[in-house]
Amino acid sequence: MTESSSVRRPLMVVGPVMPDDRPFRVVEIRGGTDREVVAKAHSLVDLIFFAHSEGLEHIDLDDPSKVRWIGGGQYHWS
Repeated sequence: MTESSSVRRPLMVVGPVMPDDRPFRVVEIRGGTDREVVAKAHSLVDLIFFAHSEGLEHIDLDDPSKVRWIGGGQYHWS
């Protein structure tokens, strides 16, 4: 059985902002090796760095089939 793209999980899931001395968002990334990476991103730059380190160099952050934003979009970090 094949999964349809509408059911498939996005490549990245970015959680809501977590309060801390330096607020952060938990990021889950399905990397090129099919392993899941969980990281704490403090900014959009961190998020892009983590994505690139997992082989996702040209990801459209506005494409909901690629990135799921929970609790605010890409410019919400505090």
